[in-house]
Amino acid sequence: MAGTILYGENITVDFNGFKALNGVSLYVNKGELRFLIGPNGAGKTTLLDVICGKVSPISGSFIFEENIELLGLREYQRARIGIVRKFQTPSVFEQLTVIENMTLAHKKNKGIFSSIFNKIDKKSENYIYEVMERINLIDKKLQYAGLLSHGEKQWLEIGMTMLQSPKLLLVDEPVAGMTGSERDKTGELLKDLAKDMSVLIVEHDMNFVEKFGERVTVLHEGSILCEGSFEYVRNDQTVIDVYLGRGAEEDA
Repeated sequence: MAGTILYGENITVDFNGFKALNGVSLYVNKGELRFLIGPNGAGKTTLLDVICGKVSPISGSFIFEENIELLGLREYQRARIGIVRKFQTPSVFEQLTVIENMTLAHKKNKGIFSSIFNKIDKKSENYIYEVMERINLIDKKLQYAGLLSHGEKQWLEIGMTMLQSPKLLLVDEPVAGMTGSERDKTGELLKDLAKDMSVLIVEHDMNFVEKFGERVTVLHEGSILCEGSFEYVRNDQTVIDVYLGRGAEEDA
């Protein structure tokens, strides 16, 4: 998957005189697993908010795929063209089973009861089962989502986003609150997803970023401080001084 899927230039966001983003330029390639790191208040979540349409910048441009200007589109329109956001807290229907949640996500344009009780075609059913295999929940397909562990709920929601056929998946701190084994499984899952889509992740867990980050962008005070491999940014003296040197985990 060659080429750029997201091309952002000079993005500035002003909250009553406070520049949450200050002339940020960001380029994300197709099939890329990219991490955004930096201290609290650096602008990481605001950047995701701009991409998905939750926040409007006062200047700049974001081009999606070949020539789609995102800044003229609403949130639902961006979702329709393939930009999907997964927030930090899992948002699943805990009173429904895993497979019911998946079916509902697959038939997202219909009502809840229609989604659950109307039959889906065999091709859709097979695809749902394939996704449940990928997210390690096939053996728990009939279990109520409320009984899943925190990590499993995160995987379920990731699976639900996969059924929306995203081209760019935005993820907020996916491994917060997970066990060590759950973090590793989540990393492998996100790495696997990047074969089919671009994945942009805000994360504070530096051990996780080191293990799975292919490319890392460091934000500080609304600007991009450094970008490159984890090894490269870890050894950048300015990054050490403003973030890593004082303990990135403490800012989570």
